Amino acid sequence: MADIGYYELLKSNSKFRKFWFAAVISMFGEWFNTIALFTLIIIHTGSEELLGILITVRMFGFAIMQPIIGLLADRWSRKWIMIASNIIQIPLALTFILVNGPEDIYWLIGISGLMAFLHSVYMTAERAALPNIVSEEELTTANALDAASWSTALAIGAALGGLVVSKYGVDVAFVIDSVTFLISTIILLPIIIPQTVSKEMQGPLFSTAFFNIKAGFKRIFSESRVMRIIFAKSTWNIAGGGLSAVFLVLAGAKLSPTQIASGIGLFFMARGIGTGVGPIIARKYFTNEEKWSGLIGILVAISGLFYLFVGLTIYINLWLTVLLVVIAHAASGANWVLSTILTQKWVEDEMRGRVFSMDMLLMALAFSISTYFAGWLLENGILDIRLGMITFSLGMILAGIIFTIWQPQKTSIS
Repeated sequence: MADIGYYELLKSNSKFRKFWFAAVISMFGEWFNTIALFTLIIIHTGSEELLGILITVRMFGFAIMQPIIGLLADRWSRKWIMIASNIIQIPLALTFILVNGPEDIYWLIGISGLMAFLHSVYMTAERAALPNIVSEEELTTANALDAASWSTALAIGAALGGLVVSKYGVDVAFVIDSVTFLISTIILLPIIIPQTVSKEMQGPLFSTAFFNIKAGFKRIFSESRVMRIIFAKSTWNIAGGGLSAVFLVLAGAKLSPTQIASGIGLFFMARGIGTGVGPIIARKYFTNEEKWSGLIGILVAISGLFYLFVGLTIYINLWLTVLLVVIAHAASGANWVLSTILTQKWVEDEMRGRVFSMDMLLMALAFSISTYFAGWLLENGILDIRLGMITFSLGMILAGIIFTIWQPQKTSIS
């Protein structure tokens, strides 16, 4: 059966429509928050290394508890996990209003890491729940729309966040972020999300946790195609973290020294447009699902190639740089959505949370390593922004080539 259209999906599936809108609202506020945090660090410290540390801590927070998060997403209601994540983040977003100087940056980084952990809780539960509220013929469209919406929220949230922070200050951005968590929670409350829980999950949590986490690992390594696909996102992020979250941020900050947030917001908007367009193009033109697994590594290499062009042309022509960032992230967005759909289709409902938690864990660890070293290399004068982009983009191209030729064998875990 042919995939359903975007408008038709939103019109006919009210449950998905609400589920989708709740995620979009929450993500929109997330990018207001991110631009404001970057701005505070640059204004109060001017440290590239601290910027890298912020992003590293955020991704470490995203990664650290993923095996447990995946277990809980397969055991407890995914809907209520998402709601709890939103509610806890409402007051946390407001604490950043208390930042007054460089002495507050370290606790800012810590709170931001905690919010990233809660965001990872939401994302893992959301990815695992999505196939339970759409039909098989709706799944590809739903994922493409979900990825495009994340990107649209990034593009609009980053652009508006940059403008709002420049005009009204960072405090307004943090208030907006807290309000979006509240709205998202209200939208989620009436939704009923079906879920299959295996019998092994029905015993006491602590006495069964190790066995069930191990079962998730066994599920991954028992099937070579699943083991390979969970490395798809981390393959891009091992270089993409430094490129998109350190070099691109600092390049944006240097565009307009008097309006730092606006420059960062412009490049993040380009990133968002790209990751939004990519899934839509992938859904329209990559219709042969059997070829998706082979395309994923090629898309990583293409993204690296266009980031190489960014590094070679940055500061020469602003709008050319913006276009190149869009194309680089279109390839990245296609990689993300194709690997997500394959995981959802290949992994059964009762195991999906644990498998996605490993996917998110590997992605976050790769991103953390990349951003930390990018910040450290800049701080110590080993690389500048242009050379850093060129070096990391070559690394991304190499990672894409390695993933393309890698054909793992099935492994057993006793």
